[in-house]
Amino acid sequence: MNSKIIKKTFYILLLTSFYGKAQSTHKLWYKQPAEFFEESLVLGNGKMGATVFGGVNSDKIYLNDITLWSGEPVNANMSPEAYKNIPAIREALKNENYKLAEELNKKVQGKNSESYAPLVTLEISNAEKGKATNYYRELDISNAVTKVSYELDGVKYTREYFVSAPDQIMAVKFTSSQKGALNFDVNLKSLLKSNLEIRNNTMMMTGTAPIHENAGYTVQPKYLQIPERGTRFTTLLQVKNIEGKVSNNSSTLTVKNASEVIIYISVATSFNGFDKNPATEGLDDVTIAMQNLNKATLKSFDKLKQSHIADFEKFYNRVNLNLGKTTAQDLPTDERLLRYADGKEDKNLEILYFNYGRYLLISSSRTLGVPANLQGLWNPYLNPPWSSNYTMNINLEENYWLAENTNLSEMHESLLSFIKNLSVTGKVTAKTFYGVNEGWAAAHNSDIWAMTNPVGQFGKEDPMWACWPMAGAWLSTHVWEHYTFTQDQNYLKKEGYPLMKGAAEFCLGWLVTDKNGNLITSPSTSPENQYKLADGFVGATFYGGTADLAMIRECFDKTIKASKVLNTDVAFRDKLEKALAKLYPYQIGKKGNLQEWYFDWEDNDPKHRHQSQLFGLFPGNHITPVKTPDLAEASKKTLEIKGDETTGWSKGWRINLWARLWDGNRAYKMFRELLRYVDPDGKKTEKPRRGGGTYPNLFDAHPPFQIDGNFGGAAAVAEMLVQSDENEIRLLPALPDAWEEGSVKGICARGGFEIEMNWSNKKLQKIIVSSKKGGKTTLIFGDKNQEIVLKKGESKEIIF
Repeated sequence: MNSKIIKKTFYILLLTSFYGKAQSTHKLWYKQPAEFFEESLVLGNGKMGATVFGGVNSDKIYLNDITLWSGEPVNANMSPEAYKNIPAIREALKNENYKLAEELNKKVQGKNSESYAPLVTLEISNAEKGKATNYYRELDISNAVTKVSYELDGVKYTREYFVSAPDQIMAVKFTSSQKGALNFDVNLKSLLKSNLEIRNNTMMMTGTAPIHENAGYTVQPKYLQIPERGTRFTTLLQVKNIEGKVSNNSSTLTVKNASEVIIYISVATSFNGFDKNPATEGLDDVTIAMQNLNKATLKSFDKLKQSHIADFEKFYNRVNLNLGKTTAQDLPTDERLLRYADGKEDKNLEILYFNYGRYLLISSSRTLGVPANLQGLWNPYLNPPWSSNYTMNINLEENYWLAENTNLSEMHESLLSFIKNLSVTGKVTAKTFYGVNEGWAAAHNSDIWAMTNPVGQFGKEDPMWACWPMAGAWLSTHVWEHYTFTQDQNYLKKEGYPLMKGAAEFCLGWLVTDKNGNLITSPSTSPENQYKLADGFVGATFYGGTADLAMIRECFDKTIKASKVLNTDVAFRDKLEKALAKLYPYQIGKKGNLQEWYFDWEDNDPKHRHQSQLFGLFPGNHITPVKTPDLAEASKKTLEIKGDETTGWSKGWRINLWARLWDGNRAYKMFRELLRYVDPDGKKTEKPRRGGGTYPNLFDAHPPFQIDGNFGGAAAVAEMLVQSDENEIRLLPALPDAWEEGSVKGICARGGFEIEMNWSNKKLQKIIVSSKKGGKTTLIFGDKNQEIVLKKGESKEIIF
């Protein structure tokens, strides 16, 4: 062995002995059970979700089904004459009467969204009580399996949990080191009106979701159940025991003197599509749940687990990230997060956070027409924050920023199919709320029923968030993203382009001409933000919003490109090109910032969490440091004015924005802040840690919990390493000094390419580019560039 290798080996051994084993990049683990939701470990198969606490004397698992929502198909024609208020609003704005416009804008509001509902809670009460020793709880996100182990009175107890996509089942295995030591009760409870039956070691809970989510985001008790209305649900739980005995009364299954127990859980709902009445046209939830349970119980636990892991790994293993050496010691995840928040180095925690984002998307987004919501898939609350709905002025879209570039395109399909549903109800909304007879529109909130109307309780709520019609334009860009990453022309022709065209048609019909001959939107709002006029008036309604026009620019540009790819719709393309050229141009304000408002007004909140006027920089790409340096510089100034302190999802967005400005160190600074430890909601501590950041189980803190920051943060890591458009791939564009060496495999780029590369001292050492469909692109690293042409399925090593 040569002397250099000996020295390197000795150094590694020395570090290991001093600091302990280096942290895993794919395990979350803890030395105690979860007390709060934000400490729990979550599992999911894209439809069924489980929140595991891992208690000793008693345990609980929250169960969810992503298709269990309040309500029923929406009446898109709820306000057939709302559009008649639009001319009066435009007239008030033309006269610069913003106060009047604000009041009139409330007349263009509809109902609020429905609410994502909790399913049931599985409760386990152990007969053996006492203080456990050697407690250990983990989630291995490389195989989506959770484990718990502890010792009590000399007996070692273990539990293993997973939720399988192939078998549509949850399985929990209990074992003990001493024969006959398993003694516990099992209960199912629900916050919804439900009925429980127990027969032959099987519990069956059936019930119905609330029919109506009221205006204040709380479910009214009188609407909890209405006969023959609402979505039905079924939860089945079966116990199989090795030795011992299982008995029951009317509400509890009791296990006595067993050595091994397996619990199988199957769930189903009657949801049958956004436009089908779940009560009268619903699926047979009882039969579906029973069939899945019966099939699963014919297989061994190990066979179920093997199928589950094989299915999960085919997605998870596509990407591998390494960020170089770490000296961080092996600590429980909560302690590790606290240490990191104190400024310590832990590259493997940064990788874990990236991997966890991908894990969460695989686990929460595999149901067509039902994308991941504000909480992904996991919700224990009858009244979840913001109804756990689809908030479409950033949050829903942010959930899917990592779908294509981190090699999870299949997970994107839940959103893409949902967009198709929105286009149906959105055609009615375009006409009845906005007076536009072509295309489709969607607004601030939606739900499983593809609601597209502007919200606000029919005039009772603030236009700053309720009156916003641009979700269709934003969502249409996801359609183009899917095509550019996959190069699937068949999808673009049959599904994608009609959706893009419909969104663009609405925008064409919504635009009006300002006094200078520019095309603008009127009325306009900038998501959830307000301006402040010189006379002290604070409002949200105005005209020509920068965010509106940025989204329309992106929508028109991508729709034009799609029509060219398909060689279709030349006349419509010409309309878009002419309108694109006439849009009110970006304005740079007196502070050097990119104006959010038509005029250079002051922000009511200069550090507001939304930065929608920067849409063209990210997630759009028509503002870049190369193509539009002045606008990029103004975007940078805007971010500097806003500052870095913001809520979780917003910080995730800002990291991506700094990455697009090629400032890796600023992006990394904010990435570290995104991983700032936040105490669980409801936990009382002497020095509370609150605000945006990360909970002990790595969930994003809005606060409260929202999953979008997890997804935005993971997407930003990929964005720091690889950026691309239809013609070029930029390598390591925002690499921070902290990541001076590393490697990545499986990151995707537009054009249907996949990247494998490693770097040292911030210099590329090796790059392999693979092509899914064949094509050409230009690779860029620093001031070097190289054009490559690859055949379908070809891989090539590139030397700069």
